[in-house]
Amino acid sequence: MATGSDLAKQVAARSAVERYVRPGLRLALGTGTTAAEALRAIVELHPQGSFDCVASSRATEELARELGLGVRALRADDRFDLMIDGADEVTPSLDLTKGRGGALLREKLLARLSRDLVVVVDDSKLVRALGERAPIPVEVVPFARPVVVRSLEESRYRVAHRALADGRPFRTDNGNEILDLTPPSPLTDPAAADRSIRSLTGVVETGLFCGLAQRAVVGHADGRVEERVRPRSDPP
Repeated sequence: MATGSDLAKQVAARSAVERYVRPGLRLALGTGTTAAEALRAIVELHPQGSFDCVASSRATEELARELGLGVRALRADDRFDLMIDGADEVTPSLDLTKGRGGALLREKLLARLSRDLVVVVDDSKLVRALGERAPIPVEVVPFARPVVVRSLEESRYRVAHRALADGRPFRTDNGNEILDLTPPSPLTDPAAADRSIRSLTGVVETGLFCGLAQRAVVGHADGRVEERVRPRSDPP
């Protein structure tokens, strides 16, 4: 039975596809349960549509092909018209925490190559500051993990090493591991936190997505959908 959260994700994903997806677009495909709903909506609403797609994970690639949506490998000169993806947290300025699906590096790369990043979430993902509800994923080189963990703990992060159900370390599609960080308090400057964490040797990428999303489509359990747009920055 679908939960209220499931229904909220479905209506948000469908609304985002109706508003922003047109045949012929170059699409970057995100990873996770909400991104999967967006894929299903794309195929349902555009069954004969032709798209040029690159997926951010093997899981998304497999689902796209099961649904009949072609995907290809990333090319050196790629630029995308649109990326549709989910998020674990969204602030009023549309900064994001992402990476619960473990694809944060590829998602961030594709987001930076996309003209527009549209985030699709249910309303439980809306927060005042990142780190308020969800942990912050950090992708690390396995060899360096113990040293990175110590450095992060010295910076007062609570660190959990992501593991599979059998206790083995979770591995990303890149062969790396994930640390899930809980900050001592919600982040007042997530961009600074992102830079600080990425400065540690052995850190590959963080799940802090600052300044990348242009809009968020938010679904509610009662079927309502709202859109939030990144506030304009004042000119220097």
